[in-house]
Amino acid sequence: MKVAWSRALPADPSSVTVIRASTGKYYAGFVVALDDDAEMLPPAEADTGIDLGLKDFAVLRNGKTIPSPRFFLAMERRLKKAQRRLSRKQRGSANQVKARSALAILHDKVRSRRDDWLNKQVSAIVAENQGIYVEDLCVRGLVRGRHARSFHDQALGQFLARLESKAARAGRSFAKVDRFFPSSQLCSACGAITGPKGLEELSIRTWSCPCGVEHDRDENAEMNIRREGRRLAQVAAGSAETRNASGEQVRPGQPGAARNPR
Repeated sequence: MKVAWSRALPADPSSVTVIRASTGKYYAGFVVALDDDAEMLPPAEADTGIDLGLKDFAVLRNGKTIPSPRFFLAMERRLKKAQRRLSRKQRGSANQVKARSALAILHDKVRSRRDDWLNKQVSAIVAENQGIYVEDLCVRGLVRGRHARSFHDQALGQFLARLESKAARAGRSFAKVDRFFPSSQLCSACGAITGPKGLEELSIRTWSCPCGVEHDRDENAEMNIRREGRRLAQVAAGSAETRNASGEQVRPGQPGAARNPR
């Protein structure tokens, strides 16, 4: 069997598993043992929060955005045509087998492009940042809503899983902020929760806080996620205390200021 090697194996494999995909391609999976620090990267100075969404795939520190790739949407027309051809074939015929294989090849192209893109984005984020902080999204809930197809195309669950794994292997700090943390509603300047709330206000991309600061919704959310992620990382490292504030001001801003002014 001819093998296309993209790079040499990092160590001698202990076993190999060969599988045949529905597209007719063969894949070999090797099991190798690596040292704990084999994938460690040199320290980086920056850290970043990551605000995920549909308009932009991700918003990082300093307003850097990663556009949504929409691989399925780009191939949707070809996929529909291939699906229609398959539905017209006689069941059990050779033509049905060919049509099914053609459809599988198109789906494999979408998956391969998405996987390659996700791996590149994860590698770039981990290489550039020492601390990486994200929202703990309920992906299962997102893919059941009105934008389910778009969320499936974004593959946010795969992205977060790969990012966490890559960060751990590279020696980066990684923390997930609670999904109920009001990152979009919290003013990053004064700490008041005065931002847009509810599903009916998702279309609001900029808003002004009574303290006088005007926010971009996604950039403000990234700043809040980064600050909360730093705090969680410090708590996990044992260098910060967690105590009940007993009514005192616990959000950023002026001491004694109202947290949620009416």
